[in-house]
Amino acid sequence: MSAPVHTRPHPATRAGADGRLPWWALALPALAFTALLLLILHPSDAHAAAGDPAITHLVERIQQLTAR
Repeated sequence: MSAPVHTRPHPATRAGADGRLPWWALALPALAFTALLLLILHPSDAHAAAGDPAITHLVERIQQLTAR
């Protein structure tokens, strides 16, 4: 006597790389990246940081290039 075979009416979808991401899964990392970038571009706002002259010069140069 053979057992009945149960088949799915619709093919199963894979969650993961093929699945759709919610809107906040892309928005939150982008927001965090933007906030960190703004903190880097405005080193005068970081009062507790002791600035290395080379790093300060590099950040100021990047800020000048992005302002154009």
